[in-house]
Amino acid sequence: MSLSTSLRELFEPSTHTDARHRLQVSLAAGRGEIRESQRLRHQVFVEEMGARIDYTEAGIEADRFDPYCQHLIVRDLNADRVVGSYRLLEDRDAVRAGGFYSQTEFELGRILALPGRVMEVGRTCVHPDYRSGATIALLWQGLARYLVVNRIDYLMGCASIPLKRGTDEALAIYRRLADRHLAPAEWRVYPRHPLPRVNLAGVQPDVAVPPLVKGYLRVGAKICGEPAWDPQFNVADLFIMLRADSISTRYSRHFIHRS
Repeated sequence: MSLSTSLRELFEPSTHTDARHRLQVSLAAGRGEIRESQRLRHQVFVEEMGARIDYTEAGIEADRFDPYCQHLIVRDLNADRVVGSYRLLEDRDAVRAGGFYSQTEFELGRILALPGRVMEVGRTCVHPDYRSGATIALLWQGLARYLVVNRIDYLMGCASIPLKRGTDEALAIYRRLADRHLAPAEWRVYPRHPLPRVNLAGVQPDVAVPPLVKGYLRVGAKICGEPAWDPQFNVADLFIMLRADSISTRYSRHFIHRS
């Protein structure tokens, strides 16, 4: 996959330097950088989190949607390696892909009927040595700029809750967040494989919300329905959606640099 010169120029200036690392966010410019992203995904999702995938190549986590996506990456220029990654699928490319990845987990009829442009984000991962504010901030910076430049109206995707302790905590997190962040009826989605309902009496009310979910909620995202079970990655997925123009002024100033 090649990128236009304008897109390369858009992301080149986005860097962060500290005592150890020189980080840069960009769109993967070709097959080599996409494969670097897929290797990082394998390290995080398969080796670290225990996802069970159907291999086409050892050490690579890939699926049928990858060829139709843009791959937003953070590279440590000092170490010359990809340390963070986001996968972006625009609505017009989803048509060629046969749909969005989220449609494999949720019924999205109401979402797809909304007017305006939609982009899906997914496969979010960061190398364990780089899970700092700088890496995450650069991914968000690139994502926010992409939304503006490509005139995206809605951002959507699956935000995962690990199921290492079973489904009860994931359901407790959903019910707690739904009190404040549940989407309006016109944004409602329905899981194809719902989590089994359990007795929540023994679940502590202060169960930890995953950082990625917190990040989406901070910028105004809504949770659009009950979580779906993804047995391949052993997670509960919340479908989240965000109006691009609802990103707060504070985040816009921080993440979007206009020429």
